[in-house]
Order: sequence, then structure tokens, then C-alpha cells
Amino acid sequence: MASRARPLNLIAPALAALLLALVLAPLAAVGWRGAGLSLGPADWAAVRFSITQALLSAVFSTALAIPVARALARRRFPGRTLLITLMGAPFLLPAVVAVLGLLAVFGRSGLLNQALIALGLPPISIYGLHGVVLAHVFLNLPLATRMILQGWLSIPSERIRLAQSLGFGPSETFRHLEGPMLREVLPGVVLVILVICLTSFAVVLTLGGGPSATTIELAIYQAVRFEFDLSRAAGLAGVQLAVGSLAALAAWLVTSPAGFGAGLGRELNLSAPEGWRRAGDIAALSAVALFLSLPLGAVLLRGLPGLSDLPAVVLPAAGRSVLVALASSSIATTAALTLALAAARRPQMLLGAAATLPLATSGLVLGTGLFLLIQPFATPMTLALPVTILVNVALSLPYLYRILLPEARAVHSDYGRLADSLAIQGWSRLRWLILPRLARPLGFGAGIAAALSMGDLGVIALFAGERQATLPLVVSQLTGAYRMEAAASAALILVTLSFALFWACDAGGRRAAA
Repeated sequence: MASRARPLNLIAPALAALLLALVLAPLAAVGWRGAGLSLGPADWAAVRFSITQALLSAVFSTALAIPVARALARRRFPGRTLLITLMGAPFLLPAVVAVLGLLAVFGRSGLLNQALIALGLPPISIYGLHGVVLAHVFLNLPLATRMILQGWLSIPSERIRLAQSLGFGPSETFRHLEGPMLREVLPGVVLVILVICLTSFAVVLTLGGGPSATTIELAIYQAVRFEFDLSRAAGLAGVQLAVGSLAALAAWLVTSPAGFGAGLGRELNLSAPEGWRRAGDIAALSAVALFLSLPLGAVLLRGLPGLSDLPAVVLPAAGRSVLVALASSSIATTAALTLALAAARRPQMLLGAAATLPLATSGLVLGTGLFLLIQPFATPMTLALPVTILVNVALSLPYLYRILLPEARAVHSDYGRLADSLAIQGWSRLRWLILPRLARPLGFGAGIAAALSMGDLGVIALFAGERQATLPLVVSQLTGAYRMEAAASAALILVTLSFALFWACDAGGRRAAA
């Protein structure tokens, strides 16, 4: 029986080695090309701006998420489930669509400036540091809220009941239960969002305010795309890798358990105080619902009229995006499943390292390295789509691996010995045992990978020409040309396709598990 498991034991390490090579080879090319390069004042200004905007974005996103998560934890109201679901939308929403929605609300001709002009007040500008932070808060406030809400839900209901029996009021409950939970959860939330914002590209590409508002990612793009200064791009990519690795390491180190001990798994029943606290909860929930829905609604309203007169480049770009998303999702899901099954059977450091290492880098860093590797042998533009698929696989695989690994361990622990005793191995084991049990997380993970790949605007911006452009790149180009109606229509198609791919994969997984 052990011999029949040998193919997986051989395939998984080989796959892990290929994944490590896919990440380490571009990083080595970046290190070799950028070795000894002295970065100029503008480059260090980009480093400072990257760290500043990421810190501000992380702090504001987390601080604003606390009252929203607390209100969701202690209030029950019609539409609560829908609001929590809406919190997950920006994670799947392509960043370029989010930016377009924010421009429709806060841009020069947006709803807010129209209202200010009508009141006789001067208009505001969304471009620059404050616009970048605003966009990152829009994208990451829901993520912070979901993470902090999980912290509240992790408090055993027995502790809440004990506090209520002791006559604790809201302030005492916060001091003894909620405060300690927040002290343990918030550092991890801040650092996770910090890592995400450090590698942001589409937001800064659209809302950056020129040389004074340039991040490392944008400087890499400019060095490759406009200046063709590969040495400078490599040096910047090395700095980006170092900064991202330090932030990722810090996020991993500060992650700690809540420390409340085990409960009986009863549903959390926080007291819901009345008075000004109830008004505060209503205000927090109303504000976040308005903040999330207005930009999305603006894209919908602005994009619908132009669907009948789309630019000729939109539909071919949409087809390329769908193909890239399906290919990336299929490869990443297969690879993550292989690694998760092997790690569940026999944990190995190689498997964990291969599935975690991509988190320390970014799409543009990997794209720069692959550009350096390909450029001596072929025209990078001709390989734009295959390279985009490879990078999307590398960047989405860690999320899928973390989704599948707990479920794979549970299947191996609960059914592994029984399957071995019945000599169920190979394809039979995969078909009759593993896939039915893992169908739900597989569908969910594949949907996330497809949606993330569908909205990616990173590597494709480095490599693509007109015939290789994907839909996010077309939306960005239309926005840069101030063709806002056409951009909104293309963005509406992009977000529809992204959510359709996610829904199809997720629903397929749920049906297969039923």
C-alpha cells in the first residue's frame, strides 16, 4: 500500500521544487542585475512613500474597522448577513474597478465635488497620498472588519455569560474581555494590511500624484516600461523584496492565540447596550455600508449606458482575461491540492516553504525577474500571457494551500486508515474520497484564484502590448485617457466576469459536496 502512495510522495516534492524555482530564479536574476547599484534620491523617496502610505492605510483601515466589527458582533438586524457578505466583495473586486468607483464619487467630476460646487465650496482632489490611502481603506476596511469580527467571535460565550452574571457593564466587559482580545488581534491585522498595501500597484498607478507620490512598485514599472533601465528596476525590486519580507516576517511573528481558553462552542451572545452606544453602532454600520456601496453603485450607473457602444479592444481583452483566469485557477488549484495532500500525509519543510515563499514577494518583483531572464532569449511581449499565468499561480497558491491544508488533514486523519485497509489508492481514492470531501474548499479556493487573476494588473502591465492586453489593463488605459464612460463600461464587464467566475467555482464546489 505504501508503494501506491509513492507517486504523490514523488510528485509533491518535485512540484514544490518547481514552485521554489519559479520564485527564486527571478529573485536571483533581480539580485544579480541590481547588485552594487546605487539608488538615487527619487528612488529612496519612492521607498519612503511606499512605507508611509502603507502604514497610514493599515492604521486607518484597522481603526475604522473596530467599531464596525463590534457593532456586527453585538447587533442582530435584518440584512446583517448581507452586510457581512458585502464585506467580502472588495477582496475579490479588481483594484482598478475600485479606483474607478472612487473616482466617480471623489474625483474631479464626482458626486462629492458636484455637491461642493453646488454649495459654493472649492472642489477637492483625490490624487496624491490622501487618495491612495482612501482607496486602500476602501479595499482593506472590509478585510480588517472580518478579521477583527473573528476575534470577537472567538471569545467563548461562557466568558460573556460569566461577565453578565457578575454584573459587568459595557466598560468592564471591554476592559476584561474585548480589550485583551483587541491587543492580540490588532497587530496582526495592521501588519497583514501593511503587507498588502506595500505591493499595491493599480491604486498608485491611477491615483498617485506624480514623482512625490510614487511607490516602489510604480517606480519598477516606470523603470522597465518607459526607461528600460533594467538595472534600476532590479535594484528597486530588491528593496521591495527586503521591505515586503520584513513586513511578512513581522506579521508572522506577532500572530498569537487569543488566550481565553476553550469554550463549548455556543453562539456568542454579546449584550447590546442602548442609548448613545446603539446610535454609535447604527452610525458605524450605516457609514461603512454607504462607503462600500456608493463607488460600486457609481460604476454600475455610469457603465450601463456605454455597454452598447464598447471600444473594440474591450471584448478581446475580456476573452484573454477569462482564459488567463481559468488557466491560473486550474493550475494553482491542482498544485495546491497536491501539496496539501502530501503535507497532510507527511509534513515536510520543503512543501511549507514552497507554498509560503511567494507571500514575501510581489507580482511586479517576479515580473521584473522573469523579464530579465527572458529578455536575452526572446521578446518578453510575445510571452506576456504565459508569464502572467505563472505569476498568478505563484501568488494565489499560498491562499489556496492554507484553505485546503486543514481539510486535507481532517480527511487523512478521519478516513486515511480506513482507505488504506480497503486498498483504496490512486485515482480511486482521489475520485471517491478526497474530491467529494474537499469539493467545497476546492470550489471556494478556485473561485478566489480565478477572481484574483481576473483583476490582476501587475505583470501584464510590464509585458503586454496591444494584442496581449487584458481587461484590467484596458480599463486602466481608458481611465488614463480620461474616457471615463468607456472605462466604467469595461469595468462593469470586468467586475461581472470576476464575480461570475467566483460564483461558478464556489457554487460548483457546494453542489459537488452536497
